[in-house]
Amino acid sequence: MLKIKRLYSFMLQTFLPLFAMTFGICLFIILMQFLWRYVDEMVGKGLELHVLAEMFFYAALSFVPTALPLAILLASLMTFGNIGESLELLAMKSSGVSLLRIMKPLIITVSFIAGGAFCFQNYIIPVSQVKMYTLLFSIRQKSPELEIPVGIFCKEIPGYNVYIKGKDPKTGLLKDIMIYNYSEGFNNAYVVRADSGRLKTSANKLYLILSLFNGESFQNLNTRTSNRSSDAVSYQRESFSYKDILINFDANFSRTDESLMQSQYIGKNLADLQTSLDSMTVRLDSARALNAKSIYDLSYKRTLTRPEIKSPLEKTKSDAGLHVDEEEGLPDQPVVALSVPFDSAFFALSPGMQLSVLNRAKSSIESTRSDYMFKSFSIADEAKKVRRYQTEMYKKFTLSFACLVFFFIGAPLGAIIRKGGLGMPVVISVFLFIFYYIIDNIGFKMATNGIWQAWQGMWLSSAILTPLGVFLTYKATNDSVILNADTYLNAFKKLIGKSSNRKIEKKEVVIYNPDYPAISARLQKLIADNKSYLDSQRKWIGYFSFWQTRGKDDKAKQIATEVESIVEELSNSDQILILNKLMDYPVLIGYDLFSEQVTPKLGRLFSIFFPVGLPLYLLANYRRKLMWQDMQAISKINEELQEMINKLINK
Repeated sequence: MLKIKRLYSFMLQTFLPLFAMTFGICLFIILMQFLWRYVDEMVGKGLELHVLAEMFFYAALSFVPTALPLAILLASLMTFGNIGESLELLAMKSSGVSLLRIMKPLIITVSFIAGGAFCFQNYIIPVSQVKMYTLLFSIRQKSPELEIPVGIFCKEIPGYNVYIKGKDPKTGLLKDIMIYNYSEGFNNAYVVRADSGRLKTSANKLYLILSLFNGESFQNLNTRTSNRSSDAVSYQRESFSYKDILINFDANFSRTDESLMQSQYIGKNLADLQTSLDSMTVRLDSARALNAKSIYDLSYKRTLTRPEIKSPLEKTKSDAGLHVDEEEGLPDQPVVALSVPFDSAFFALSPGMQLSVLNRAKSSIESTRSDYMFKSFSIADEAKKVRRYQTEMYKKFTLSFACLVFFFIGAPLGAIIRKGGLGMPVVISVFLFIFYYIIDNIGFKMATNGIWQAWQGMWLSSAILTPLGVFLTYKATNDSVILNADTYLNAFKKLIGKSSNRKIEKKEVVIYNPDYPAISARLQKLIADNKSYLDSQRKWIGYFSFWQTRGKDDKAKQIATEVESIVEELSNSDQILILNKLMDYPVLIGYDLFSEQVTPKLGRLFSIFFPVGLPLYLLANYRRKLMWQDMQAISKINEELQEMINKLINK
């Protein structure tokens, strides 16, 4: 019997409920976005509840692969954030369990989810998308429920304009009605005016019935036989106390045939897409080859040729291997190019003939250009269709792979930030998913427009986010601090040469007391060395001199070493004033920026290559300027500290 370890069971019990919750939330958000996109096409059409429910069911199935990566990212981030915040992750690591072992059951689970997402997208999504888009197209084609506004002409009924001046909200009676029927053309318009009326739909919802009271109608009979405007026009005028008008208006909901969508790329699985791609590629290559051959046949290289005329002796020698055309019964003869002096032949013509030749050539070129421009548009449309099929095929793989990528981003990130709940994890997840969505859309546009290959565009987002997942997993496994602001602040300060503050506290137990007379002598020598350095050195070094020495400053390094030695020895003092004064010493770090990393040969190369050498030179000189200020501060602190030590010695 298979027995799951308690650690694995705990991780699965923590992850799966969060995954179910986040998947439901993400799918609901995407469905709401779908609703807001198509709400104008659904509202006001009298759709039955089961039609809307069917529409949202197929839409939910179609958006499952889109919601899965975001749900996995959010669930994994919340899972490891929760156990990190409650110190459970720390307890596991303290017991000797590595992060990868903690992640192992979830890695297997997410791998199964990714495989299921691929199978779902390959077999279920084509069916659901065909039904969803067919249903959406049918909803678009359905006529809206007719609501005639007051005071303006209603043009919702095809072939009719209806105007009402007022409407009784209780009885639904329409007042002061005007109807213009131009379904048979504006010259045969049929105009009806009534004092009041009612509007209703027939039982089969195929007609509108207008019941009119106390009105009259006018109709042009259009019996004129001549075109003279002075001829009389026959018309018909009718007065009525009650009249019913029947108008064709199909208000039923009819479903469109699904075969149209099934032939598109959205209705095909991987095997069908590959079959369609093979046939389309062959057709596209054939069209391109035919166009190339046609262009060559129309060129002067093909037309200005003639059969090579052989001598009787050559003809007799080649009769044995001569091929005879079955249709014409004539032997095939090799073709040789004609050498035609175009310039002399053209200028030998009269000016009128020259103009005629140029006009014919121009007409021929424009006709050929238009013909091949049309053919190029047809080939471009076919090529874009091929690229769209290719992107759809790669999409079935990239969305499944994105599930794994987002897990290896979310899990280590949650272990690093150690924040659970729906606060910080949601913010980070949304930011990462928006970044993924933007990159994925850029790659998709590049692929469909033919700028990149289809596989390059569709795998772009995965290629960018996979290194991020590997990096975060590596950092989380080694317990690296990458989201601590102080880490980056200290690194930046170190880069520009900004010295950090010292922190020295009084020791509870002192083994060796400082030798104050010896330290006083060392301070005296340090003051002299420091003054000599400030007098002899400059704040700025020349560009080529800097790269020749690679920024190395041995004297400054010697002073910094001596300062650290004095601080280390005096930190054993029991005098609070001396300890406080030691904390005023800056840490000298600007004397050796490149000397260890850059060889003399590489330094000469940097000095020649200005785009790299100049910024590094300016950075080093800025650090040297800060070091110069620290040297001046050290001089002042040395004198104050020596005075304090001398007072202590003289007591």
